[in-house]
Amino acid sequence: MNKDKRQKIFEKLRQQNPNPKTELKYTSPFELLISVILSAQATDVSVNKATRKLYPVANTPKQIYALGIDGLKEYIKTIGLFNSKANNVIKTCKILTDEHDSIVPETREALEALPGVGRKTANVVLNTAFGQPTMAVDTHIFRVSNRTGLAKGKDVVEVEKRLVKLVPDEFMMDAHHWLILHGRYTCVARTPRCGSCVIEELCEFKKKMGN
Repeated sequence: MNKDKRQKIFEKLRQQNPNPKTELKYTSPFELLISVILSAQATDVSVNKATRKLYPVANTPKQIYALGIDGLKEYIKTIGLFNSKANNVIKTCKILTDEHDSIVPETREALEALPGVGRKTANVVLNTAFGQPTMAVDTHIFRVSNRTGLAKGKDVVEVEKRLVKLVPDEFMMDAHHWLILHGRYTCVARTPRCGSCVIEELCEFKKKMGN
């Protein structure tokens, strides 16, 4: 895909949604961090449903740590993998309290040192909470990037690196949100909704399929 086509794709995505936001509900970098940890292999809807009850009770590292693993599980037991997530969140809260004065760090290295925080989670926090031009590639973005021809790669890290290199600078802050929402609601896995897609004419998927 050439540079001009990539430019037009993001122009159309911006026109459709000028101010894209994460669908996770949060009011602080810490709440976002915990929500993203909880969202692994779970829907944002299920996470929001749980945190709607959790955060009014405990929304700081000390408060959630004070709940203990069993106490936290009561709030997040409707979320997939809640046992391991509860363990990771409690350990993360302990580290944030002891080593970071209860403040979420703003570097990838420090974030990835937290239990339950991988590269994708760190990228989400860096981009959404701290305004850094990172690209958090999940299954949706991986699919959209490969299917459209925007940035092809064999794994999420390869796609991430290609997107960071190829996405025009003016779109980098919002590109992650545009691509994930596009993959979640339009360029879905089994039957992409090409007829309602704003970038259909620029996409290489139908051309590859011979249409």
